Amino acid sequence: MLKQKIFFLIPFAFVFISLGLMFPFATPAHVAAQQPTGSIPTVTGTPSGMVVRVRIDQSNELVTVYAGPSASLYPPVGVILMGQELPVLGISADREWLQVYYPGIPESVAWVYGPYVEVIQNGRVPEAPAPSTPTLASTPALDPTLAAAFIDPVTPTRLPTFTPAPDIVVSTFLPEEEVNRVPIGLIILILGFIGGFGVLISFLRAR
Repeated sequence: MLKQKIFFLIPFAFVFISLGLMFPFATPAHVAAQQPTGSIPTVTGTPSGMVVRVRIDQSNELVTVYAGPSASLYPPVGVILMGQELPVLGISADREWLQVYYPGIPESVAWVYGPYVEVIQNGRVPEAPAPSTPTLASTPALDPTLAAAFIDPVTPTRLPTFTPAPDIVVSTFLPEEEVNRVPIGLIILILGFIGGFGVLISFLRAR
């Protein structure tokens, strides 16, 4: 009887051992996270060099900054406001322009004219070389033969001759000659006397 039970359990044991070999029980392994070996840099809140501020007594509220230390040789790249603070990166050779940090443009560098700003935090500033001046765009030369094909030739015409106007004759009046004339008042007086005399004669005849 015991042997029959043993023979009955042998197939189940064989299946159990086969499943154990095919699917071994995995034990959870503890994996430690890798720790950084380098030092973590610290970020300072304030710049360590010179800091300037745009003067508030400017006639214009906006101050233009340029790509180099000259307003005539370099193009403008932006503006700064009155009272705005800027870190200084360098100074020009003539000590009149300051190279400041200006984000938003290539290399984040601009130049501001020194009299427009005032120093609020002093520091050592190195001399910064001026960038190369931008190359002006060349003007292409026009082929004169090609240009002549599109230009209508203009035949010169002689201007009409100018005939001057005749001289203007200004009329003049001769002064009146003095003539001995009888005064009009005397004539009226004589006529009045004759009329009165006629009236008197008519009155006498009527009587």
